[in-house]
Amino acid sequence: MTQITQSIIEQILSIPKGKVTCYRDIARRAGLFNGARQVVRILHSMTEKHNLPWHRVIRSDGKIGLQGEGKDLQIAILSAEGIKVSSEGRVSKKFFV
Repeated sequence: MTQITQSIIEQILSIPKGKVTCYRDIARRAGLFNGARQVVRILHSMTEKHNLPWHRVIRSDGKIGLQGEGKDLQIAILSAEGIKVSSEGRVSKKFFV
């Protein structure tokens, strides 16, 4: 595992319950300034292995990036953590870290 991958995993794991952050900000905190897609790849391939809180990572505009059942599941989990998601699938900036 590369140092960048490890740093991205650490950033994802550090998102507290009841908060969200975006792919872009995780990448930047890990030292990758154009790495949002790398964050997506890590979430997709390593969530189960590292028990990553994938549901706390959303787009920088506050919208849920997933569609269909994945979106519904993400909204349900976020709602269970006290995060309000609008009918358009958007999370208020007040929930961002």
